[in-house]
Amino acid sequence: RKGPLSLADPFIMLHNDTYYAYGTNAEDGIEVYTSENLKEWRKEQNLALHKNDSFGDKWFWAPEVYLVNGRFYMYYTAEEHICVATSDSPLGPFKQAEQKPMLEGEKAIDNTLFIDDDGKAYLFFDRFNDGLNIWVAELENDFITIKKETLHPCIHVSQDWEQVWPRVNEGAFVVKHEGVYYMTYSANSYESPFYGIGCATATDIMGTWTKYRDNPLLQKPGNLAGVGHSAMFYDKDGNLRIVFHAHHDKESIHPRKMYIGKAGFRKTDGADRLSIEQQYEVPVLIE
Repeated sequence: RKGPLSLADPFIMLHNDTYYAYGTNAEDGIEVYTSENLKEWRKEQNLALHKNDSFGDKWFWAPEVYLVNGRFYMYYTAEEHICVATSDSPLGPFKQAEQKPMLEGEKAIDNTLFIDDDGKAYLFFDRFNDGLNIWVAELENDFITIKKETLHPCIHVSQDWEQVWPRVNEGAFVVKHEGVYYMTYSANSYESPFYGIGCATATDIMGTWTKYRDNPLLQKPGNLAGVGHSAMFYDKDGNLRIVFHAHHDKESIHPRKMYIGKAGFRKTDGADRLSIEQQYEVPVLIE
């Protein structure tokens, strides 16, 4: 049987010629799906992360997995706190050595890792001050500990299209291209049909981020509504791709479904601009 892939806040990693997809779906942890071609996916039998191995008892959201120094690190949200767990395999089991959040005593969500050319690691995530807005901090060499003295605000609700309801800039993902940092982010409530994806850029990762004037780059493409919480990755052919979720259909939000699009850089007025194509692929789940 083939059906849609119900996965919210999706993330795709390519490792050893296999694509791994993680996202928000399970009540008791984080699921993992695998594919050879991005079109047909299989759900792995076991959870990649089980709540017994993690801080928190519920609300396991927005996982991302990275291979760092031979180990896999999963950055995810549990009970509105940002966490990280590790494993020897992309399938898991991912476990927290210490079952505690990365930022204690403060609600935060949507943590994403960025490792710069010099090997320095940064964590972008959402803080709950004046709505949801996106911050960055340096990480220690363990890729787990936040250097609190480096906490720095990046973007907050500031453009007209972001004013639908409520005040949300969330779901950051950062890539670097020819010395410039490009951040995709989502604005408006994920429940709104006008949830959409914008872009901001910076030349200094801890400096000022400037949003594109013509944001959003993706909002209600084709027949979709509630499009957002994206992540980017390179496919087997080296092309930049973007994965995101959308509402189940025009009438109902849940379960949200995963879609895959194409992204890239185009020269505009002498500078490279991140662009996202309006066409998208609909992955299928093989059962």
